[in-house]
Amino acid sequence: MSQARYLALEGAEGSGKSTHAARLAERLGAVLTHETGGTEVGARLRAILHDVEVDLDDRAEALIIAADRAQHVARVVRPALVAGRCVVSDRSVYSTLAYQGFGRGLDLVELRQLNDWAIGGRWPDRVILLDASLEVLTARLGGRELDRFERAGDAFHRRVVEGFHTMAAEDPGRWVVVDASADPDVVADAVQRAATS
Repeated sequence: MSQARYLALEGAEGSGKSTHAARLAERLGAVLTHETGGTEVGARLRAILHDVEVDLDDRAEALIIAADRAQHVARVVRPALVAGRCVVSDRSVYSTLAYQGFGRGLDLVELRQLNDWAIGGRWPDRVILLDASLEVLTARLGGRELDRFERAGDAFHRRVVEGFHTMAAEDPGRWVVVDASADPDVVADAVQRAATS
C-alpha cells in the first residue's frame, strides 16, 4: 500500500473480527489494535463496559466508549499514521453507531457528533464488514463465557447487524462487505483485497 491507511474490521459478535484483523495486520505489516481497550486507559474502561455485574445507563455506556476511543485515536491510531504505518483495528467508531445507536436506540446524530469530536474527525479510511447469519454467529459464541454485550439478546443483535448493513449501504465508497461464513482462508483473502482496493 502506497500510503498509511486506517483500516477497521467491523461486525457482530462472533463474526471473526479479531482473527481477521490479526491476519490482515500481519500480511500488511500494519499496527494491530482494537476497540475498546486498545490502550492502558482503555483497558480499564473496557473492564467496566464488559462486566456483567455493572448496571450501566445507555448514555453512560456511550460516553465511556467515546472516552476510550479518544484515547485510542490519540495514543495509537494517529501516531502510527503520522509515522507512515497502516493501522488495522478490530472495531472502530462505527461500532458505537451500531451498538449504542441502532442496538440501544440512542440518537444517531448525537452519537455521530460526540464521537466525531472524540476522534478529532479521524474516521477509518476503509471499513470491512464481516457478515454472517445470526445462526452462524450464535453457534460461534456457544460454549464461551459471554460479556454484557454478548448477553444483550437476539433482538438487540439483529438491530446491530441491521445497523452495520445500513451504514455499509449508505457509504459504499468506504465500506466493503465480506462473507464471514466462508472458509477462514477465503475470508482472509477477501479481507486483504478489500483493504488494498
